Amino acid sequence: MKIPKKDVAKTLREIDLLEEFGLSLGMPYIKKLTGTKDLWELRIKQSTHNYRIFFFTMKDQQFVLLNAFHKKSLKTPSKELYKAVEYMNEFLERSYNDGS
Repeated sequence: MKIPKKDVAKTLREIDLLEEFGLSLGMPYIKKLTGTKDLWELRIKQSTHNYRIFFFTMKDQQFVLLNAFHKKSLKTPSKELYKAVEYMNEFLERSYNDGS
């Protein structure tokens, strides 16, 4: 999927905001995903396009970005949520095994 340059620029700006303000950024930028223990979504709206980036927090306000997708409906696609949970579990398992 080719993402328009304006959408990429807006996405990078929102990631910078997350880095600067952390979880205090709040809505409409970030939202805790209900039904999950530690997953959040970074919410990007550019013109008529909506993008989401799933992430979770590590110690000291470190954020791990998991997967991104173009949101085309009101409901979050379960396959995207499943992917995010899998990526998070893999990351945590590798971190634990590496002693990080």
